[in-house]
Amino acid sequence: MFSSDFSLPAAPHTRRIFLVRAFALVALGAAGALPAARGAEKPRKYKLAPESVLAPDILRAPANVREAYRFAIVNQDTLRYIPCYCGCGEQGHTSNASCYLKPDSKPGNLSFDRMSLA
Repeated sequence: MFSSDFSLPAAPHTRRIFLVRAFALVALGAAGALPAARGAEKPRKYKLAPESVLAPDILRAPANVREAYRFAIVNQDTLRYIPCYCGCGEQGHTSNASCYLKPDSKPGNLSFDRMSLA
């Protein structure tokens, strides 16, 4: 009585428009016109410390790990209220901030915890 197929066949011009748009995006990406293709850093809604304050071994880490350390430096006071669930409590960590910075770490004298490099 009732059909479960409510989809309508795609009109030929709709498929053509889709293909033209897809081709244009690929061409723009290959030409480096899109920000992601050029490696441009996308804007963030949060602050990060400059990479220059990171220790040499942290600078060799993948981009997402470096970003986490940079975030932890600027937001250490906030991260102290966020528990860590990775099981590092037995290492003396009391919060998410402990996974990146040692408790005695100060803005002018950073002391990094290397646990997050693993």
